[in-house]
Amino acid sequence: MNTNEQKKPHELRIHIDQQPYHSQTPTTGEALFKLGKVEAGMRLYREVLGDREDPGIENGPEVVQLKEDEHFHSGKPRGVTIIVEGTRHPWDKPVISYVEVVTLFDQTYPQHPETTYSVKYRNGPSQNPEGIMSSGSKPVKVKEGMIFNVSRTGES
Repeated sequence: MNTNEQKKPHELRIHIDQQPYHSQTPTTGEALFKLGKVEAGMRLYREVLGDREDPGIENGPEVVQLKEDEHFHSGKPRGVTIIVEGTRHPWDKPVISYVEVVTLFDQTYPQHPETTYSVKYRNGPSQNPEGIMSSGSKPVKVKEGMIFNVSRTGES
C-alpha cells in the first residue's frame, strides 16, 4: 500500500437480534443501535461464550471493535434501582462513580464541575455497605435499594 493512501475501514457481517447486517469496524454504539433499529428504552448486548453475562453496549460515541459474524441482542436494561436524595433511578452498571451520583442529583454538574458535593451512601453491598465518595474517589459497587445522600458543599 502506498504510504499516501489511507487504510479503508473494514466491513464485515454481524448479527443483531438474529438478523444479518454489514457494518464497518471500528464503529460506535450509536451506529449499532441505528443499524439494528433498537427500540427506545432498550439496551444492546454483545453475546459472549460461556457462563458469563453479556456486556452492554452504550448508545453513544464510544468506539466498538467488531468481529466477523459477531452476535448482539437487544433487551430491557438490566440493573438495579438506586435512590439519590429520595429519587429512584434505574442503574444498569455494576458500579457508580462520584460524578455519576452527583449528575443524577444535579444534571448541570458536568457543566459546573467547580461546585463540590458531599456524597454519603448506605445499604450498599458487602464490599462497601456504607461510606463517603469524593471527587477522584474510586467508583463503588451498587446493589438494589442503595441510598445516596448528596449535598452541595460550595465551590472548589
